Amino acid sequence: MYSWIWRHIPFRQWQLKALVSAALIAGVGALLWYEVFPAVEPILPFDDVQVETNDPGADTSVESPAARPSGSTIPRSPAPGATSTTPPMVLPS
Repeated sequence: MYSWIWRHIPFRQWQLKALVSAALIAGVGALLWYEVFPAVEPILPFDDVQVETNDPGADTSVESPAARPSGSTIPRSPAPGATSTTPPMVLPS
């Protein structure tokens, strides 16, 4: 394909052929960037970031480290013999 384009550019000097080739590449790139990609973006699944699980008892609420107050620390285990109503915190590795 590129050799066909190179042969059909109507100049004999390689510098002019290279300039026309660069202009063609820039034109195709601009066409893709401004027309084609925005037209197909709604169909593409790049923004669909749902994570599904088959475990019905899984905790789906995950707290990011940035959401914690600045002075908070990770809660410690309860004292021996004390009962805890909250499950232990599992940190991501």
